[in-house]
Amino acid sequence: MIRKITAPLDENVIRSLNAGDEILLSGIIFTGRDAAHKRLCSLIDKGDSLPVDLNGAVIYFVGPAPSKPGKVIGSAGPTTSYRMDSYSPLLIEKAALKGMIGKGQRSEKVKDSMKKHCAVYFAAIGGAGALMSKCIVKSEIVAYEDLGPEAIRRLEVVDMPLIVATDCYGNDLYETGPAGYSKE
Repeated sequence: MIRKITAPLDENVIRSLNAGDEILLSGIIFTGRDAAHKRLCSLIDKGDSLPVDLNGAVIYFVGPAPSKPGKVIGSAGPTTSYRMDSYSPLLIEKAALKGMIGKGQRSEKVKDSMKKHCAVYFAAIGGAGALMSKCIVKSEIVAYEDLGPEAIRRLEVVDMPLIVATDCYGNDLYETGPAGYSKE
């Protein structure tokens, strides 16, 4: 059964999700890749305020292509998530980030932070950037415009198809999924 959830996320919703759950995400999310993450973490380290409120927020690890005429955004496929692993724990712990969207496994440090602070990691389908962009109904740059495609955008999404890759209990679909197919 596919569940519909809305961002920003609250802890009750996060606690109800399990690795492997299929979801359709609607609401407001932000984009951000490693350059933006580095700047956000630098601000936190200095004790400065962030240019966006990440309390309960979901960040989509994406650097979208330019939009074509009449389109909200260009192709918007997920970036490999491990590139944000050195930054995610600080954003989860100090900025109350509750959700991340990307592709590929996360480090133990990220998963430990997710368990401790009730956060979730969603997998998006790699190679399906055109499909993902159809779920984005609004897009505006809200910080770091100088980063071009890596600027932080505020997106409004409707029924974005995702899978819970790592839940707030530490269950990791990247580990349990392949184990279900082993011959032993």
